[in-house]
Amino acid sequence: MSMDRQLEQTRNIGIMAHIDAGKTTTTERILFYSGKTHRIGEVDEGSATMDWMEQEKERGITITSAATTIFWKDTRINIIDTPGHVDFTMEVERSLRVLDGAVALFCSVGGVEPQSETVWRQADKYRVPRIAYINKMDRIGADFFGAIEMMKKRLGSNAVPLQLPVGQGDLFTGVIDLVTMTVRSYRDESSGIDYVDGPIPYSLYDQMLELREKLLENLADYDDGLLDKFVHNQPIEPDEIKAALRKAVLDLKITPVLCGSSFKNKGVQALLDAVLDYLPSPMDMPPIKGVDPVRGSEIIRKPDHAEPFSGLVFKIMSDPYVGRLSYARIYSGTLKSGDTIYNPANQRRERISRILAMHANKRADLKTTQAGDIVALVGLKQTSTGHTICDENHPIILEQMTFPSPVIYVAIEPKTKADQDKLSEALNRLADEDPTFQVKTDTETGQTIISGMGELHLDILVDRMKREFNVSANVGKPQVAYRETITAEAVAEGKFIRQSGGRGQYGHVKIRVAPNGKGKGFEFLDLTKGGSIPVEYIPSVQQGIKEALENGVIAGYPMVDVKVELLDGSYHEVDSSELAFKIAGSMALQVGARKAKPTILEPIMDIEVVMPEEYMGDVIGDLNSRRGKIAGMVHRPDAIVVAAQAPLSEMFGYATTLRSLSQGRAVYSMQFAHYAPIPEAMQEKMIQQLRGVLVNQRR
Repeated sequence: MSMDRQLEQTRNIGIMAHIDAGKTTTTERILFYSGKTHRIGEVDEGSATMDWMEQEKERGITITSAATTIFWKDTRINIIDTPGHVDFTMEVERSLRVLDGAVALFCSVGGVEPQSETVWRQADKYRVPRIAYINKMDRIGADFFGAIEMMKKRLGSNAVPLQLPVGQGDLFTGVIDLVTMTVRSYRDESSGIDYVDGPIPYSLYDQMLELREKLLENLADYDDGLLDKFVHNQPIEPDEIKAALRKAVLDLKITPVLCGSSFKNKGVQALLDAVLDYLPSPMDMPPIKGVDPVRGSEIIRKPDHAEPFSGLVFKIMSDPYVGRLSYARIYSGTLKSGDTIYNPANQRRERISRILAMHANKRADLKTTQAGDIVALVGLKQTSTGHTICDENHPIILEQMTFPSPVIYVAIEPKTKADQDKLSEALNRLADEDPTFQVKTDTETGQTIISGMGELHLDILVDRMKREFNVSANVGKPQVAYRETITAEAVAEGKFIRQSGGRGQYGHVKIRVAPNGKGKGFEFLDLTKGGSIPVEYIPSVQQGIKEALENGVIAGYPMVDVKVELLDGSYHEVDSSELAFKIAGSMALQVGARKAKPTILEPIMDIEVVMPEEYMGDVIGDLNSRRGKIAGMVHRPDAIVVAAQAPLSEMFGYATTLRSLSQGRAVYSMQFAHYAPIPEAMQEKMIQQLRGVLVNQRR
């Protein structure tokens, strides 16, 4: 099989869904149908697939591997798992980065949930073509057209049905395909493997014609031949429709909508066909852009096996049998097992000992992998999530992923002496897998501090520690990761002079500090003239300032978004040293920051609560009492969705409160939005408390 053909017959897709839209069931059915009807490698897995599925059903486990390869009609489909929960937004971003296309799953009753909106926006940002699948058509209250309306209104997408359900709720028996104009009815006794394509029932004929007209109108812009036939009422072949639809989907102008019930085994095969027909292969994607690590200029790599090798590691997992697996998307070139790759982020070389393809229920060793593939690599010790791996003679850095800094932290300690070593190993392995989770030791108290993106995030990590690594630990109360910043400009001097006999110390700097825009971080500019400070001491001044930012001037929280300009200074021929200038820089920053109206910042969270209408008053009242600001409300047929923002410090234990306010009927999701200054009265109170603690410690 030629390389190009192999690339054309590859799909890298993800399934994006809100919690409870039936993502696991759908993925399970996809594995079941593809494993059942196709041989993977040499082994005919008739019985094996079934047994394995049974275990899955018993335990209800999600498919754990980050990427699973299946075969459907001679096409290889790599399915990348994207989590549904919003605490793991980063995971979703990361997966979208390496996908070519996506299937968006919606529930026919709930329609577009608030969280599906977040993921949809992310997919828009990365320009990922997608098709939609409205699941759970067998549920009471299923509303196919209602869900499509919500997609148009809330996602602003051009959602166009390609199918029409035959019956809804209990009466759902099959789907009408508007492209081929046939009905597909599924046989329940064979788990939906057997289906019959037949003529359209008379009662639905008019509705089908109307929808087909709309579909063709939408497509006429994409194909002149099709437009011509449409206007002159000539018959249009299904292949012509598919070709035009594919163009429109790749151009992000149309989102085709299919429907089915994965749980009842109806509609999944048609969904797989749609993935082949309408979602892009690596060949359809524009070449990937990167940066030359030496020159800083832009380079592009085409999805071609003859180009220099490049790939992106998007997830790290620990596997009980193989150890550390690095999942990578190969963008260009070829990689053989045993090859040495180069990681420009940390300038290390590493040897790939094995390349694995993760099939639905087993793994296969590969000798080589090439552009367009998604594989698991064994042997990368120093490479972490978001790193590029490439050919050393042609280095490239593919888009750096930026991960938000953690907003919440807890102290953690092992329950017994025996857990001590296991704890640090478990924490390091988890931090390795998840870049938004950090572990550090507090130098003053000697405690181990873990930090993450929210209460749920840390809960899940502590739970994984118990389950996967058998480590029991005591976890402290969650603490908020405050920050400090300055709100005005100031000029300050720092002098560090020790000259009493023998070799002295002399460092003297003058700096200007100013606020540096939200989220811009620390910036340092050297504006000295005429060698008032020798060039070799300037990095030391910067280092001193950087270290001083670690402990703010109000309450010792790290300072962020500060711009420092080094204006002037003086030195001594003999007594000046790097250390003296480092200390002088540090002193100057502390003086300057005190003058520049410092303030404490706190993390503000985006919150979404979905609840039955009767609890709205109580829930909003409670959010207001937590310094929350209501940002908007959306009425849905079965519930009301409230969007709000509130400080993280007020949101601890919210899950329990919300449960008791709504008799357990409300659900919420929360994610970090931004840092904002704390009201002054509260700052005063915080500083008083801190002083009280310090006084007690001194006693």
